[in-house]
Amino acid sequence: MAITVGVIDKQIIFRKALCSLLERHDDFLPTPLSCSRLPEREELASRLMHDLRLQGYNIVLIHLYDNTDERELALIDSLVKTCPRTRILVISQSADSKLISQIIKLGAKGFLDANANEQNLVEALFTLRGGNDYFSDVITHILLGQYLGNLNERKEQTEQPGIEKLSDRQIEIIRLWGQNFTNQEIADKLYISVRTVESHKNHIMRALELKTNVDMVKFGIRNNLIQI
Repeated sequence: MAITVGVIDKQIIFRKALCSLLERHDDFLPTPLSCSRLPEREELASRLMHDLRLQGYNIVLIHLYDNTDERELALIDSLVKTCPRTRILVISQSADSKLISQIIKLGAKGFLDANANEQNLVEALFTLRGGNDYFSDVITHILLGQYLGNLNERKEQTEQPGIEKLSDRQIEIIRLWGQNFTNQEIADKLYISVRTVESHKNHIMRALELKTNVDMVKFGIRNNLIQI
């Protein structure tokens, strides 16, 4: 079954471009959602909530332009509260650490920076549909930087339980992921399909009760699978 994706972007040309890009993939069924200028956002949000409840999109993709505009963040908050089963993927022009933290706290499940490519977008949508969170490499590095800073302050790097639940292949995937290989690059290196890589990652997340790729890298660091 195709993954239904609602696309919110206040620029019509970019909204249509994102939908056209996704339509090239049989796995996605994108729909452009009406989005106009910011002064109209309050009324717009009400219409969007109504449409989203009716359509029941698997994922809503929202493009943020101004990280200082509280109305854009309020829109994410409304989407999360109104449609808790719909997962929110944000594309932002800014990779500011404060903004990232805000968006995660609001309940968005994915975050792509402005440098993300088509492959990143496709990976993000599959990952969110699989029940896990997704952050692009730039965002992951920012979050890991914060984590490593705290880790150094605490002087902790002890092994965590759970590694015994993983197969040798899954441990290898964690190692490669920690070296910034994409799903496609991991698949090529291990002579398996991208879908198999995604399946292994989902199993790792479930077995270790992790939620994001950042959590998986943290696990790898603590278990000396990833060198820092």
